Amino acid sequence: MKELCKTSIRTLFRSLSDKGGWLAQRCVLSALLLAPGISASTPNDLPSLGDSSSRIVSPQMEQQIGEIFLKQLHAALPLSKDVLIQYYVEQHMSTLAQYSSLQSALNTVVVVDNPNINAFAAPGGIVGINLGLLIYAQDSDEYSSVMAHELAHLSQRHFARGIEAQQTSSVPNLVGLLAAVLVGAAGGTDAGLAALTTVQAVGQSKQLRFSRDREQEADRIGLNTLARANRDPQAMSRMFERMQRAYRFTRRPPEFLLTHPLSETRISDAKNQARKYADQVQLEDNAENQRDDFDYQLMRSRAREHFVTVPGAEIKTYRNKLEDDPHDLTVQYALALSLSKNKEHTEAVQLVENLYRQNPNSVLYTGALAEVLINAERHIEAQRLLTATLQLYPGNFPLEMLLGQSKIATKDFIEAELLLENQAKRRPNDVNVWYELAETSGLAGNVTGVHLARAEYFYLNGAFHRAIQHLEYAQRLVDDANQQLEAKLTQKIQDLRTEIRRANS
Repeated sequence: MKELCKTSIRTLFRSLSDKGGWLAQRCVLSALLLAPGISASTPNDLPSLGDSSSRIVSPQMEQQIGEIFLKQLHAALPLSKDVLIQYYVEQHMSTLAQYSSLQSALNTVVVVDNPNINAFAAPGGIVGINLGLLIYAQDSDEYSSVMAHELAHLSQRHFARGIEAQQTSSVPNLVGLLAAVLVGAAGGTDAGLAALTTVQAVGQSKQLRFSRDREQEADRIGLNTLARANRDPQAMSRMFERMQRAYRFTRRPPEFLLTHPLSETRISDAKNQARKYADQVQLEDNAENQRDDFDYQLMRSRAREHFVTVPGAEIKTYRNKLEDDPHDLTVQYALALSLSKNKEHTEAVQLVENLYRQNPNSVLYTGALAEVLINAERHIEAQRLLTATLQLYPGNFPLEMLLGQSKIATKDFIEAELLLENQAKRRPNDVNVWYELAETSGLAGNVTGVHLARAEYFYLNGAFHRAIQHLEYAQRLVDDANQQLEAKLTQKIQDLRTEIRRANS
């Protein structure tokens, strides 16, 4: 059966790749996760060390599927370039994962630049969110409930267990589902949704049972995680109820509800389970979670402002809110973001300085102040601030990225390139870092560096042929005396060609 799964996946990818490119390949992975035959079996059937599902889809195979998924996601979706939000999401996820049942490390945390609510977990330790989730979840506990649910999908290996539970899954049904998802994903059309509904109806009862079991198990495991993290377990049912009210009468629910079916029973179960933890969670005394919720509200402000198309449109609204509570730092920060976008820099800097003074050692607050200083073209102050804080947090991702941005603005391209090279070493799978490094290397006059960075960028997007092109360009520019780099480039090109042959075999 393991070989059959490998063959089926390889065949589907190859055939659909010819017809639909990255979108078709992305749909393969979506369908593998969501199709009627690819789901959890029973809510109490938890995997154990050496479980039978590993004989069907090993952790190594999951890792390979996750790498493919990540490349297609990079090619398909715009990722957020907000380094402070990325940092917050990664730190929050890392902290929450410590309280989860996850036995292997998280691989990648993805933030998609999309205002719609969505969150997902993929094989290989990949978790992602849309920026819209930050806007929609009202507090850090509600946000944590969604993240704990996604971590549960990973820890319980729902992907592998689903394949094991339905070893006789019909490949034609899978292909039909892929075609329907492809139509819908291409434009979100009613025709695509209708086709999807038709295909799903073929195995409706089985799909509902598996989907219900999978989601309820993830809810239960996620609530355990929330309780261990001293988070409000009632937040999960609050989030469910708000989504149900908001999308009850819409023609097409958000992607999150399509992939995480919501029912009255599921909401009721979440409430009942949460009551069991009422005596265990001491919310009022948890200063750490209170600080996290404050930081979360700052990130919500950033996400909301990102999607405001008219600069300054929210300024009056925030000023009115400050009349009710002049000391509300989250509203002050939201106002500062809007003012900075509207080029009213003096007041914006003053407002963020109030925030910074609350904790000058905070990465988020330092980054927030540096950002408005950079926007105000006060680069000497911004660079001094960032350099000082980097003494406390050497190599910190958002701080070095912001310092690099400021160095580029002051035409210190060599220094900016060094900062980005450091981040590329620390974050080798970050497509945004490689893109910025390629641009900065060009400004620094490092043509070889441009091609090397672009090769990595295209590789992470699954564009292997273009990656090889840039490696060959770099190879021609390498000094004959630099035999080590020459050998390294030759090996990389050979590895990529082998990967291409393997994908086509």
